[in-house]
Amino acid sequence: MMDRRAMLAALAGAGAMAAVPARAQFPDWIRQPVAPPAPPVDYLAVARQQLERQGNRIGQTDRVGIVDFGLPSSRPRFALVDLVAGTIDLYPVTHGRGSDPQHDGWLKSFSNRVGSLASSRGAYRTSDYYWGANGSSMRLAGLEPDNSNADIRAIVVHGAWYADPALIATQGKLGRSEGCFVFGEALLPQILYKLGPGRLLFADKLSVSPPPAPFELPPVADNIIRTGANGTLPKTAD
Repeated sequence: MMDRRAMLAALAGAGAMAAVPARAQFPDWIRQPVAPPAPPVDYLAVARQQLERQGNRIGQTDRVGIVDFGLPSSRPRFALVDLVAGTIDLYPVTHGRGSDPQHDGWLKSFSNRVGSLASSRGAYRTSDYYWGANGSSMRLAGLEPDNSNADIRAIVVHGAWYADPALIATQGKLGRSEGCFVFGEALLPQILYKLGPGRLLFADKLSVSPPPAPFELPPVADNIIRTGANGTLPKTAD
C-alpha cells in the first residue's frame, strides 16, 4: 500500500505533468513542424523591376502602384510606392467576382476575356481622369497580352461602397468588382491624386503562402506483433 508521502509525491508529479502544454507532451512524430511564414514582398524592388521592363512606355516614374493579389481582400494589398522618397503606403483594393466565385476573399485566377468579370494580371499605364457611372474614375491601358482587353472591358480605377475598409471588420473581406481596381470612396481621392495619369500600375500574385510542412509518419517497431482480442494472432490484417 502506498503511504501518504508517496501518494502526495505522485499527485504532485501528475499536477506538474498537467501544467506542461499539451503539445509538449506529445512525442516528436506527433509534434509536427510548422511551416515558416513567407518572407514579405519587397514592393520597392518590384516597382523598379517593372519600370525597367516597360521602358519608355511609362512617362512618369516617380510613383508606381503595385497590387499584390497573393493576399486576400482583407489585407491592404495595394502598395503605392514612392521611388523618390523610398516610401510605401498600403491600401485595401478589390478583385473581380470572376476571380473569386466562392466570395471568400481570395483571388483564385486571372482572366483577360471579355465578360469574365475577373481581374487581369500584368502592367497597366494609368490614363486620364473621367466622371462615369461610379463617379470620379481613371482609365487604364493594358500593356501586356494578359490585360490587353482592359479598354474593351472598361477596367478602370474607381471607388464604391463595397470597397469600404469598414467591411473588413464586419465581413472579413471586401466586396467584389467586375475586374476593376476599386477602393473605398473615402480613399479614392488620394489614390487618384497620388497615382495620377501616365504612371505604372502592376498587378499579380506576389505574396505566396508557403507550402504545408510535410507530415512525418510515426516510427514503426518491427518487433510489435498485433494480436486479436483473445491474445491469438489475427488471420487477416484487420
